[in-house]
Amino acid sequence: MLASEKRSLIRFLVIYLASTLLLFSLASWIFYSSTKHHLLDKQRDRIVYEAEGIKSKLRGLHQSNDVTLYYPNHSEIDSAIYDLDKKYIFGTFEPPVDLDTMLKKDRLYYLSKVEPYYLGAAYLLTARNIDYVPIYALQKQILFFLLLAGLVFSTLGYFLGRLFVSPMRDAIARMNLFIQDTTHELNTPISTILTNIEMIETFGKHEENMDELKRIEIASMTLSRIYDDLTYLNLNHQYYRKIEKLNIGVLLKERLVYFTSMLEVKKIDTVLNIQDDITLNIDKNDALRLVDNLLSNAIKYNKRYGKLNVILDDTMLCIGDTGIGMSKNDLSEVKQRFKRANKSEGGFGIGLHIVSQVCENYDFDLQIESTINEGTEVKIVW
Repeated sequence: MLASEKRSLIRFLVIYLASTLLLFSLASWIFYSSTKHHLLDKQRDRIVYEAEGIKSKLRGLHQSNDVTLYYPNHSEIDSAIYDLDKKYIFGTFEPPVDLDTMLKKDRLYYLSKVEPYYLGAAYLLTARNIDYVPIYALQKQILFFLLLAGLVFSTLGYFLGRLFVSPMRDAIARMNLFIQDTTHELNTPISTILTNIEMIETFGKHEENMDELKRIEIASMTLSRIYDDLTYLNLNHQYYRKIEKLNIGVLLKERLVYFTSMLEVKKIDTVLNIQDDITLNIDKNDALRLVDNLLSNAIKYNKRYGKLNVILDDTMLCIGDTGIGMSKNDLSEVKQRFKRANKSEGGFGIGLHIVSQVCENYDFDLQIESTINEGTEVKIVW
């Protein structure tokens, strides 16, 4: 799966799963709140029932002729009696017990009137600790339901996402097939043109047709470079890379010679600061695509009588031009495949995409700075 397909699939899954999780979380919270309220109401009803039982026992004590009075106790429920002024008389709470401060969150309370007054008691306060066992069981059930639903909907979302990106995959596959067929058809005429130009330059009389031959040579070189880029793009993830120590300084000078004709036509002045002993562990074909695309872009988008600055040292390769530049919006998208910041110069929009792919393969840091009508500077830091 290509990087663009993965990004689309991940974005779809994030939106799909986030909205599903939000919906199920909201529904689960509503269900949990309602069920918890119901469980607490059942425990509160138990307090009310026990309060009536304590009142009945208080009535029995009031009517008893026994000198010794025993306050009714309960194993799970605390109780206390208060007079008309709500002052504490007696109970199973730890004294002093103030009605206005009996608001603990982990307990349930029920205050009821005692009518008629038994033993001077006007109010009865009953309380019990909240039984969290059924509440914890409810929480576990909801959590298990959310995990199960998340697993089911993640699986479903993945297959839906694959269906979602399927048209994109088909379109990219057709485009790659087109590129493959195009590169195959381009190879023969390009080779023929270049071979014949070399023969004319070697054996023919071409002095009077120098400008025409140079234009043919530049066009052929451009076609050859496009062919190489399309082939690289099509086979990037398939061909074997031979990693070796490569002198980047020597390679860079060789490619500058290759682009001499294009530089002369646009009257571009080259400013070189190249160290000869810079070597990198890199596949030569990757290095060629890296250097050629940077030089080609710097020439193609440069102004006539502009400058081409090339700096190479042990930390970076920097290629800058004084050309048309790019806007911030174009700069943020220029690494994408088939993205062209300026359509007037032609091309497929794959040059900087290939550069970014090479940098990603070798963990190079690709930095691009550009200003409209002032130029562009590309740095590759290793």
